Amino acid sequence: MLSNLRICAVSHQTISSVHINNICCYKVRASLKRLKPHVPLGRNYSSLPGLIGNDIKSLHSIINPPIAKIRNIGIMAHIDAGKTTTTERILYYSGYTRSLGDVDDGDTVTDFMAQERERGITIQSAAVTFDWKGYRVNLIDTPGHVDFTLEVERCLRVLDGAVAIFDASAGVEAQTLTVWRQADKHNIPRICFLNKMDKTGASFKYAVESIREKLKAKPLLLQLPIGEAKTFKGVVDVVTKEKLLWNSNSNDGKDFERKPLLEISDPELLKETTEARNALIEQVADLDDEFADLVLEEFSENFDLLPAEKLQTAIHRVTLAQTAVPVLCGSALKNKGIQPLLDAVTVYLPSPEERNYEFLERISRLLLPFADQHVEIPSLTAGNIALTVGLKHTATGDTIVSSKSSALAAARRAEREGEKKHRQNNEAERVLLAGVEIPEPVFFCTIEPPSVSKQPDLEHALKCLQREDPSLKVRLDPDSGQTVLCGMGELHIEIIHDRIKREYGLETYLGPLQVAYRETILNSVRATDTLDRTLGDKRHLVTVEVEARPIETSSVTPVIEYAESISEGLLKVSKEAIESGIHSACLQGPLLGSPVQDVAITLYSLTVHPGTSTTMISACVSRCVQKALKKADKQVLEPLMNLEVTVARDYLSPVLADLAQRRGNIQEIQTRQDNKVVIGFVPLADIMGYSTVLRTLTSGSATFALELSTYQAMNSQDQNTLLNRRSGLT
Repeated sequence: MLSNLRICAVSHQTISSVHINNICCYKVRASLKRLKPHVPLGRNYSSLPGLIGNDIKSLHSIINPPIAKIRNIGIMAHIDAGKTTTTERILYYSGYTRSLGDVDDGDTVTDFMAQERERGITIQSAAVTFDWKGYRVNLIDTPGHVDFTLEVERCLRVLDGAVAIFDASAGVEAQTLTVWRQADKHNIPRICFLNKMDKTGASFKYAVESIREKLKAKPLLLQLPIGEAKTFKGVVDVVTKEKLLWNSNSNDGKDFERKPLLEISDPELLKETTEARNALIEQVADLDDEFADLVLEEFSENFDLLPAEKLQTAIHRVTLAQTAVPVLCGSALKNKGIQPLLDAVTVYLPSPEERNYEFLERISRLLLPFADQHVEIPSLTAGNIALTVGLKHTATGDTIVSSKSSALAAARRAEREGEKKHRQNNEAERVLLAGVEIPEPVFFCTIEPPSVSKQPDLEHALKCLQREDPSLKVRLDPDSGQTVLCGMGELHIEIIHDRIKREYGLETYLGPLQVAYRETILNSVRATDTLDRTLGDKRHLVTVEVEARPIETSSVTPVIEYAESISEGLLKVSKEAIESGIHSACLQGPLLGSPVQDVAITLYSLTVHPGTSTTMISACVSRCVQKALKKADKQVLEPLMNLEVTVARDYLSPVLADLAQRRGNIQEIQTRQDNKVVIGFVPLADIMGYSTVLRTLTSGSATFALELSTYQAMNSQDQNTLLNRRSGLT
């Protein structure tokens, strides 16, 4: 029997007797019969955190390490930058696993879903817990594909720090920008790891410059590479002026040596490192006043005398203040640079007590996560991440409290704290009430069970999947009665379809994938409607007059206004029914049945017979608004996507010609090493199935990334073609 598991983050401060549980991240599914760790075929797992050989630390130190020794971090990046491979190496060097997994072989720890192992991509975030040099690290590996951006969003909400991974040959890519903005939104301190330094075309200088130019961040170079591409063999620690070289005969990267740079053996490398260290000291001094005072007072004559520990402490403060980002480099696939990265996580990223959270959580049953494994634990202190079992009515982003009175008390406390802090973003209130901003779906298709008798099973499966993945929307088509899936992309819906088959044993049938259009109006119109019905011995009579008009500001939901002639008394008892009717009417526009946006609805007149039910008021308002929308000049809006294509120079011309046929609007063409990067906009309707075409045009060498930009008005010719196609005329 399967049970729902939810990830919980525990904040570190107490507000009187209020106990808050911030639910975050994602849900995994696991058998309750396997609460103790199990060993998947083909993998050797080492001891759990706290176990050293056959010796066991005290139970308290395993479950509840000192809060200063906890690091809650996320791994984030563009797809194929090496997140999961880096995570796999981290687990191996920390002693969590005894063998190295490989994405291509489908045996990594965090990509445990069948769909992930088949496709070689991360679809669902996964949490693992391990120890490193006396620190407890709770790590979450997040997806890089744009279809699963929400997974990153809901993880970052509760993490204290993040490692942003870059392909050293590509630098900042499309999805890098997205996850970086998400980290900015949640004020997450982060460090950068330039991965794939062994790859052909890898350039440390180019990658650093892209961080500076595209992310508008200030990189702190804590390492320099020793060689690039095929010559990459190690790194220089700029802070300590040491070189780290990995044994070329070692198969797993565990063996490496750390040596101080000497004038005799490495004159050029020592000179370069000294210059880099001096520049680093000056850069940190510009950002941290305390460090600047220390340098000016004691070490202004000779930076070489500045202790590494003093510099590390200052870099830690700068990282927490998010005024700069430490940069390291290596090659996860070639097992180089991961151990220093782990050291940097413990030294530079914050503990939970250094982050500004306001609440403590209490929950009854807890599990410590190890990807698809978990072990039950009796308690958990603040700052940790764990799983909880049996929450049947919660969804991602919910805040769990012990009682309504606790919630009200916490809210009042949060408000007082916000006032004390001069209302600086009302951080306390934001933490208490923060949900997850769920992007609107851009694709939809119908889904049908194999038989009518299986419809309840399909509804149950979709309900469960929606709780796990709030970006999945399910609705019922009022005309056909069919169930409609709405998702973030082709891959997203494909994965959902596959999960229904694998996890719920249902062979479902998908209709053709369709674009989620929207509608709006171009002029102001008024409409009047009367509903007069007698049910039993009671007469229900409502007369409504409304005006619908376009607005310039983008608004997914209708802006509702009331004329001064509407009495406050009538509005008080009918407002909820009125607004329900307006929202209902705007769910389906008159052209395609798509949602109506960018409109304002003004109620000018409302006459209600005594005894009329609010349901009848809502129905009459809805019908009147629909009448007004039909009378107006109407416009179809289509989703416009940001597109970034990375292509070799030889294939640039056919790619541009193909995009021109797809109504693409090219903004710029950048040079990235030996490749060209095409950046522009393209309507979603014309980019469906693009991956197959692009592979054919470029012999499989090009990659692309898509992200929703906005909804734009279709021109009259394209709109008429679409309407004729939908009506069956073409």
